[in-house]
Amino acid sequence: MIYYLLYPLHTIDGLSFLNVLRYIPFRALCATMTALFLSFGLYPWFIKRLQQHQIGQVVRECGPETHLSKAGTPTMGGSLMLFVALISTALWAAPDNILVMVAMLITAGYGVIGFIDDAAKVRKNDTGGLSARYKLLLQFGLAFLVMGWLFLGEAGLPEDWLAIRYRLSLPFLAFDRYPIELPPFVYLAFAAFVIVATSNAVNLTDGLDGLAIGPVMINAGTYAILSYIGGVVFFGHSLAEYLHIPSIESAGELTIFCSAIIGVGFGFLWYNTYPAQVFMGDVGSLALGGALGSLAVLTKNEFLSVLLGGVFVVEAVSVIVQVSVFKLTGKRVFLMAPIHHHFEKKGWAEPKVIVRFWIISIMLAIASLATLKLR
Repeated sequence: MIYYLLYPLHTIDGLSFLNVLRYIPFRALCATMTALFLSFGLYPWFIKRLQQHQIGQVVRECGPETHLSKAGTPTMGGSLMLFVALISTALWAAPDNILVMVAMLITAGYGVIGFIDDAAKVRKNDTGGLSARYKLLLQFGLAFLVMGWLFLGEAGLPEDWLAIRYRLSLPFLAFDRYPIELPPFVYLAFAAFVIVATSNAVNLTDGLDGLAIGPVMINAGTYAILSYIGGVVFFGHSLAEYLHIPSIESAGELTIFCSAIIGVGFGFLWYNTYPAQVFMGDVGSLALGGALGSLAVLTKNEFLSVLLGGVFVVEAVSVIVQVSVFKLTGKRVFLMAPIHHHFEKKGWAEPKVIVRFWIISIMLAIASLATLKLR
């Protein structure tokens, strides 16, 4: 929005400095700082409002004993995260960029689903919330609706996206040398699954103070690099073509969306770090997971996201394994699932689990970026 309002003024004498608005890295930095300062400015007020309305965390009695003291801590803090991230993106990204609009729509939609789930938990004073069946139905419904337009529609979609939207990008394989395509409806189902799976994996990871938001920011930072590389053109030459990755010029604006997530993540972490003053709730975790899933699809990094989001993948797999084995044998593989609770049960202090998971996430991000030169 600001780009379209102010950039045309750069031709006026004395306002030539506004030419800097044409550069994505500058606007990405502005989006980060806008989200950061808005978070710092609004969260103290927002936390007080949550306390006044008694919107507090409901804790499972079967969970780690150290979590019992967290009962009543303000939750649904992710609603402010969502608001700030979307506002910051709208201010600094090109408002007519379809890929940014898709990412924002998925994020906002999943935030609404998470809000409904959180509201049910607070109202019932129970950890149940919205049933898994209805939650998945809403998630898949929204994903199919938005992705259906992206993969089956024509009107309004950028030509660079239309040219490659059915093609898969596989790590370690050159995108331009190994053209692998899926049928439209198969890719649609695949894309919807990636978004829903990522959203729920982030939701499962959000069980300790600051545990989920750290890897979310690391993932968002990596996607910022990937989207910028995939969209930038230097002196008529595409960096994406040099690296043999998908060249999607319109995806460059997603860098700003990623930067807004990083900024709001730091602002939230200031109040969510151990011991947390506020929790993001499902409104935050489902929305941020949906954002990362949509970024994986929009930048053609669906398979790379398994490596990049390895922490989220392991958390989700630990729950699936625990439930499956228990139903079949009546025995537990982990002391408690998701796996971060397993380490708590083994005696690890909460901050130790959090920081080590962050370190692993950083290592996975580095490994993911390293694949750019191994194709």
